[in-house]
Amino acid sequence: MLERLRIRWNLKNTTAVWLVLLTFACTGTTVAYLSRAIVHWIEWHDPDHFWERLALKTFVFIFGYQIIILCFGWVFGQFQFFWNYEKKIWNRVLGRKR
Repeated sequence: MLERLRIRWNLKNTTAVWLVLLTFACTGTTVAYLSRAIVHWIEWHDPDHFWERLALKTFVFIFGYQIIILCFGWVFGQFQFFWNYEKKIWNRVLGRKR
């Protein structure tokens, strides 16, 4: 499985695959924690603020994730991989062909 990911992602070795997977895991955990912390800080706990909470969490997940994944990619030495990943994702979102 790791070998298939290495080939698909065009990485040099399986250590790089593990670092990419670690980056995805740390980013997802951090973004989930931050969105919960921000909602708690703003004090939107009650059901009356459902839509505001949903909008804020969506904003944090979409835009915060993009920034945090680059930060963790830099920390784990995989910045170039994630920079290319981000460009590919945003080109798809904006409907551009590469």
